[in-house]
Amino acid sequence: MADLITLDDPDDPRLRDYTGLTDVELRRRREPAEGLFIAEGEKVIRRARQAGYEMRSMLLSAKWVDVMRDVIDEVPAPVYAVSPELAEQVTGYHVHRGALASMQRKPLPAAEELLTSTGRVEGAGQRVALFEDIVDHANLGAAFRNAAALGVDAVILTPSCADPLYRRAVKVSMGAVFQVPWTRLTSWPKDVELFREHGFVTAALCLSEKSITIDELAARRYEKLVLMFGTEGDGLSTGALRAADEWVRIPMAAGVDSLNVAAASAVALYTTRHR
Repeated sequence: MADLITLDDPDDPRLRDYTGLTDVELRRRREPAEGLFIAEGEKVIRRARQAGYEMRSMLLSAKWVDVMRDVIDEVPAPVYAVSPELAEQVTGYHVHRGALASMQRKPLPAAEELLTSTGRVEGAGQRVALFEDIVDHANLGAAFRNAAALGVDAVILTPSCADPLYRRAVKVSMGAVFQVPWTRLTSWPKDVELFREHGFVTAALCLSEKSITIDELAARRYEKLVLMFGTEGDGLSTGALRAADEWVRIPMAAGVDSLNVAAASAVALYTTRHR
């Protein structure tokens, strides 16, 4: 059972995990280095725990103590009860959901481990979503939510991608980042060879006239497929396009040239879903 500790000093060192949550650069440096991430809101906290993440501490406003009582009774980590005003002083914003938890990160698996595991859908092939250099946390969180909802077996990120465990990404994903196995590559696009070694076809989403449609790709029913998605602005890099086995487009109408990367991932993942 956790200890419920009331705090009234914003400079209390026990609140360090929660300081400056709106300072993106600070949190991007601190959180991976210190092995933590922040889960915000009751549902996200519960999903993080269900996924096996260890809780370091929890920060609650008074009205959330009863709501989270079962969690308080189960975890050994300290639980800090604070006023909404103090929470805002510490975090830098009004904590609308009233509940935050500092969670311990897990070591990331090797890409080979994800590529050799069996698919999430029994008897079906494997699908992997690869995101190259996505820096917007909301887009990455939405993409993870799509991947979880549409049965993707794994998500793989290139070295420059945003942190999917950053608070905003976790929040937008509604905790879906805890549901899909994921890891980060160390060398890109060189690491595309890992996919070939494990029998995957790589399909790059792009706007080229030389590309096939997403429906044509789906009709080929590849047993092992990697769908590659690029940045919000420029799309996939030249190196990634050169390394891909297939170029694929989502047909557009009404003079629209492309979709937001999260929307594009939803369309592509749905169209190529296991049937």
